[in-house]
Amino acid sequence: MSDNDNESGVSGLGWFLAGLGIGALVGVLYAPKAGKEIREDLVASALDAKDKAAVLAQQAQDRAAVLATQGKQQVGEYVDRGKEYYDRGRTQWAQYVEKGKGLVQEHTDKVSAAIDAGKEAYASTTSEPNS
Repeated sequence: MSDNDNESGVSGLGWFLAGLGIGALVGVLYAPKAGKEIREDLVASALDAKDKAAVLAQQAQDRAAVLATQGKQQVGEYVDRGKEYYDRGRTQWAQYVEKGKGLVQEHTDKVSAAIDAGKEAYASTTSEPNS
């Protein structure tokens, strides 16, 4: 779609320039001035149009530079925010892993204690003579 926009912009500029040329030709044919005056006016108009085009081109270039700078700043902010979220998530993950290790160790100790208690109970009941 951008190709069509670009092509229509170039085509539009071509039609504009063609219209400008035709308008200048019609102006020359119907002008009440002498040929030398008309040529001087055409040169002055062309120079004026050139100056205006240069000013517009400079304004467009300046605006593009401003937008590029703003875009870079915004991307930098997004990158910084992403790094912050990543670091926060990584810290939370490490905390959860450590908490999980502690819970596993706690349950392992309880199971070991229960096994030891079971062994002791079994040993005490099997080693006592029957009455």
